[in-house]
Amino acid sequence: MAILVGLVLGMLSGISAQATRIVHQRSSALSVGRLRTINDRAVHYMGVPKRYQHARNPHGVNQIRSTRGSRVNFTTKYLLPYPGYRHQAWGNPQSLTTDGRYLYVIYCPTAWKNRGRLVRYDLRALGASHATAQALQRAYTSNGRTSRTIRRAIKVGPAFVTGHGQSLAYNWKDHHLYMWCDRESAPRVPANQYGYISQISNRQLKPTHKIRFRLKQGKFAVPGGHVLTFDKYGNAYFWTRPSTHRVYIYKGRISTKHVKFRLTHQVLRNGPGTRVQSMAYNSRTGKLYLVADGSIANLPAKKLNGQGHLTSSNVKWNRFSPQRELEGLTFARNGRAYLLSNHNPEVLTSNRTNW
Repeated sequence: MAILVGLVLGMLSGISAQATRIVHQRSSALSVGRLRTINDRAVHYMGVPKRYQHARNPHGVNQIRSTRGSRVNFTTKYLLPYPGYRHQAWGNPQSLTTDGRYLYVIYCPTAWKNRGRLVRYDLRALGASHATAQALQRAYTSNGRTSRTIRRAIKVGPAFVTGHGQSLAYNWKDHHLYMWCDRESAPRVPANQYGYISQISNRQLKPTHKIRFRLKQGKFAVPGGHVLTFDKYGNAYFWTRPSTHRVYIYKGRISTKHVKFRLTHQVLRNGPGTRVQSMAYNSRTGKLYLVADGSIANLPAKKLNGQGHLTSSNVKWNRFSPQRELEGLTFARNGRAYLLSNHNPEVLTSNRTNW
């Protein structure tokens, strides 16, 4: 039986505390069956570079091109505001998602330690204003007419506990935003063994509901996910890297009172890279994308159903250059991809919908 309690989140100075409802789930949120390994030989593991490459044109147009796999190019669409609202450090975006009308970006400044904020960009308003990428970047450092128009298309949410913040996702089925909101004692090191999924208001831009649970069956346990995505049927997915190269993929459902995931039966022998940076679903092609730095693997989501029917040939891979830090990937309904990159923060769009 779920127990409802109130949780008061302490905000940063100058920001009032706010109450978020929490459901404590008593039953296990995980099931594990028999596993089999897929030799996804097309995927090549890429380690973290000694130094990430920065944008070649920090105030202009950049490209990230595939050098292996399907031919796809990403080109700068939006240079994100830097600095941000009231000179805040918006140089460290961690994830993004879209509901078609809006683009949502989570910012987690390093100094904030497990806190961040959600910023909503009105794509329709930005398009109507014919704002350039450079004008968007200068939105909070210029007070011209264009900058004032752009600022009206941006809504800045309050600070809240985000953890690492790389899992913001939009559920096309129930039209809600969700995110793992787990505290970390160090980057990618959870503070405890409980998972917390937050439902986030796309108007208030803050959590309104949380579920606390354990992903555990017998001796098998995982503290929580680091990334998150939903397919068009409302199924939730995340992936982990239990060893250097292997990949586990989890599939489940999230409601306001209950979370349930299962470890899908196929284990990928070759993961795309060291950092579990993002996960995305393309509703036009039915593919799931596993994102590491400069390296993205993809596979058909339906092949994970039941006992699983993935084969080696089902798993595709792309290598990209330059090797920038790829923080997030999301897809619009038409299959167009939005790619979030750091150093300097920008959103790039793909020239193809199927890759």
